[in-house]
Amino acid sequence: MMQQEIRDQLEQKILPFWENLMDTENGGFYGYMDNHLILNRMADKGCILNSRILWTFSEAARLLDREKYTPFAKHAYRFVERFTDPDNGGVYWSVTYDGKPADTTKHTYCQAFAIYGLAAYYRLTGEKEALDRAMDLFRIIEGQCRDAGGYLEALKADFSPESNEKLSENGVMASRTMNTLMHVVEAYTELYRAWPDGQVMVATVEGLNQFLAQIYNQEKRRMEVFFDNSFRPLLDMQSYGHDIEGSWLIWDAVETFIQPDGREPWRKMCLDLLESATERAFTDHGLHYEIVNGEVNTNRAWWPQAETMLGFEFGWRMTKDPAWIDRMRTQWAYICRHTVDPREGSEWFNELREDGTLIMEKPIVEEWKCPYHNGRMCLRLIRADLPAGL
Repeated sequence: MMQQEIRDQLEQKILPFWENLMDTENGGFYGYMDNHLILNRMADKGCILNSRILWTFSEAARLLDREKYTPFAKHAYRFVERFTDPDNGGVYWSVTYDGKPADTTKHTYCQAFAIYGLAAYYRLTGEKEALDRAMDLFRIIEGQCRDAGGYLEALKADFSPESNEKLSENGVMASRTMNTLMHVVEAYTELYRAWPDGQVMVATVEGLNQFLAQIYNQEKRRMEVFFDNSFRPLLDMQSYGHDIEGSWLIWDAVETFIQPDGREPWRKMCLDLLESATERAFTDHGLHYEIVNGEVNTNRAWWPQAETMLGFEFGWRMTKDPAWIDRMRTQWAYICRHTVDPREGSEWFNELREDGTLIMEKPIVEEWKCPYHNGRMCLRLIRADLPAGL
């Protein structure tokens, strides 16, 4: 059955791969492995990568096997502290392999993922230090990483302005992004589940309202991606993976913070994002990556393939239309045939072309390639209320 296959994928492929990347000498998890499975033990270690590893093992321990996975969560937790700036607060973008500051950019996106990992670890262990650190970062974001208009992007170590190359692309330099806002909302939702704080609720609901008012383009049936400081879109673009990810992720926050009788605007938006991306980008050979200025990027990156599964499960939950289950089966078959690396000791390929050929320069492990999207997919789907026999 598909749900059992997904559990096997998590427990026999994904988690063992990341367990083997634990750096027992210098702490944390190794930061780079190329497509030949050659590990660079001296590569910098990214805050995003290590925070997502912390979240993944914390959730795997809490939901699956506390004895087996807690040691990996504890190991990740001890190293995440190395990203903290002791003078200014907040977390750096990256540190060296042995835990010294490397890229000292303070990106709002990084602060959010550190909260995400720390909150999950607190839910697992009840260690108050983890919660205190998460709440400190919440206050950093709300106090240093936003203005009256919304969340900022990249900042220097002292929280003065910095250009946003890290979350900009396609020739634009974004002052605000959909991606940062989405993952702040996600992190705050996880934090609220760990510790129901009124300030966290207020900030998250404000973010949810921004999706309706400024991010979602109802006419074009998509989320805009890159913005200037006044939330004017900078690029004619639809990121199919983000729209599908946003459909279920935003709804997850809505169910946490919005009373049932007030949810309908977000329900309409989330279903529209899912349906639009599915109509425009889904085939029986996976999900296209994006469309920019009318040109479709048909590459199959690993993370949109995982998010597509979660989006389809959301569609089933909302509508009970069996077509979403059929799409899940089709997508899972594609992932198993093409996205999963069949080599012993590997995980999922990073990115492939539409014809299934591998893009060799995309590594198996780097600051963005982590167990978060596919691990989260598995953790959610093995507990999902799907039709009997699936």
